[in-house]
Amino acid sequence: MKKIGITTTVPVEVIYASGNMPIDLNNILSSGEVDKYIEIAERDGFPKSMCAWIKGIYGVCLSEGVSEIIGVLEGDCSNTASLIEILKLKGISVVDFSYPKSRDLEDIKKNFKKFMKSFGVSQLEVESWRDRLNIIREKVKELDELSKEGKISSKDSHLFQVSCSDFWGNPDNFEKEVENKLWEARQKKSQEKVIRLAYLGVPPLAEDIYEYIESKGAIVVFNEVQREFAFPRWRNAKNIFEQYLDYTYPYGMDFRLEKLEKDLELRQIDGVIHYTQKFCHRILDNIVLKDKLTYPFINIEIDREQKLDERTKLRLDSFIEMIGDML
Repeated sequence: MKKIGITTTVPVEVIYASGNMPIDLNNILSSGEVDKYIEIAERDGFPKSMCAWIKGIYGVCLSEGVSEIIGVLEGDCSNTASLIEILKLKGISVVDFSYPKSRDLEDIKKNFKKFMKSFGVSQLEVESWRDRLNIIREKVKELDELSKEGKISSKDSHLFQVSCSDFWGNPDNFEKEVENKLWEARQKKSQEKVIRLAYLGVPPLAEDIYEYIESKGAIVVFNEVQREFAFPRWRNAKNIFEQYLDYTYPYGMDFRLEKLEKDLELRQIDGVIHYTQKFCHRILDNIVLKDKLTYPFINIEIDREQKLDERTKLRLDSFIEMIGDML
């Protein structure tokens, strides 16, 4: 069994069907020593003015002995193509994968079948793993639903959903932890009169953002991208191709907004936090989201910090206070 590094959500069903183990390099980075990983990249020539995630993933690959990764050439970070070329120079094997810009089902089938062929697996084997992982995703979906009632912390909701990118490399162990958290959450009483926030954008390096928000009398009841990692609408898909066709993260803003506006209304959101990574091309999404969404809105931009700085805390304080005054 090989450990296969991934830099974003990919069809892990294919990797598991091949008898290998997917490892989300982002999760290693965010739970580890970010500065150490970034310094490795900067020593090798990566500029200061580059996204901390890209530099950190490079550092993780070199320091953690990653020998093979999935390179997502379309549908993820615009710097990924350059990153994988450098990783190849370092002797790391790369398997290419793409989400087609067309978001056309036939194009998706073509890309997925090529990906399956790279790992020597059939669609039947992949569908079997899709069934297995969707059982776990359904349990994570229940955790997400319980976050609406404040029965699970904002951070736990974030962590379990974001971990559906690789299921910790061990779906059975991950499922047991989900079931334990579900049991705890079901015993709790619903929170009332709490400010309900949505978190949009990429998962944060500064994970204390969730605890800080709760310390100010608010709770994040909707995590956009993390929720997409957990495929909450998997029941609408007949097969692996349709399931990943319905995944909003790799595609354009129109499709993203179509899903997002419905979800925000259903969650009865009071305000929106849009988190962007400094030097990331997705910061331009901020212009569209602020224009299209009708909720109180704040953009938080962070570089490599794993803890919120005082300026960001003050901005969040003012934002939450403003919403409280409006309710």
